[in-house]
Amino acid sequence: MDSLPILLYVILPLLTLFLLSRCRRKPYPPGPRGWPIIGNMLMMDQLTHHGLASLAEKYGGILHLKMGFGHTVAVSSAEMARQVLQVQDNIFSNRPATIAISYLTYDCQDMAFANYGPFWRQMRKLCVMKLFSRRRAESWDSVRDEVDSMIKITAASSGSPVNLGELVFGLTHDIIYRAAFGSISHEGKEEFIKILQEYTKLFGAFNLADFIPWLGFIDPAGLNTRLPKARAALDGFIDKIIDEHLNKKKKTDEVDNDMVDEMLAFYGEEGKINEGEDLQNAIRLTRNNIKAIIMVCYLLKFNLHIHTLTNHTHISYMYFRKKESLK
Repeated sequence: MDSLPILLYVILPLLTLFLLSRCRRKPYPPGPRGWPIIGNMLMMDQLTHHGLASLAEKYGGILHLKMGFGHTVAVSSAEMARQVLQVQDNIFSNRPATIAISYLTYDCQDMAFANYGPFWRQMRKLCVMKLFSRRRAESWDSVRDEVDSMIKITAASSGSPVNLGELVFGLTHDIIYRAAFGSISHEGKEEFIKILQEYTKLFGAFNLADFIPWLGFIDPAGLNTRLPKARAALDGFIDKIIDEHLNKKKKTDEVDNDMVDEMLAFYGEEGKINEGEDLQNAIRLTRNNIKAIIMVCYLLKFNLHIHTLTNHTHISYMYFRKKESLK
């Protein structure tokens, strides 16, 4: 008898939500029929490019999938892709941010996950004109210094085996780290890489609350604990670097300015966006903006080089196996 009120307390809200969703159903594209509440979440392991192609053969070039409380539309035909990516790209330009992405990027205060609008346009202009300009790339003495260092290490190992992949991997991170923070000693680099590795795992971790918000207490991956811990680690690391750069009071027109120096030229306690003015007066970056931009830029390069190195290693291995089989 005591369990009856508990069952009613759980079942009645679920039944009400289900009936309301049925009554307010919008005209979505065709797609596989889903279960109440969870929708098509049981199909997640089937939604590879092959699985989506099979669904497209059955339901057409545009199909609808319900993932929990969220709705997803998959586009397969060339004409539909042209509508989404070209004709109406301004409507579909925003990317959905998970709970982890929103939290770790300080509520999407970077360029990669920010919604399309004045802030995104000014951030793009800042990246093109300042952070990743051709003049900056050509003036990086750090690239030459780090390459020279790697060559000396390789030359010192003459006559013995050298793990070239490991050397190139380390060289890439040394160049990026030095270009971003201006640190010649690479002090703290390993700590920063560990933080980024945790960020990579959190960005891709499955979180039930992304699909059914009121089930956030079900947390098998421990995200509710790991997210604050990861962001606190990044805050402590980059805040220290920002404070060091502020204390140095470098001029922004110096040739050897690093990424942090370039962004601190636009630093302000309160953010500001004004598209009607020149770049220097149009944007003011907060600490959270700077931290989010550094994290995302470094994280993208970090993952890109890992995948590139992995692919090259796999290709080399396949070539070796093929060569051996021909003997």
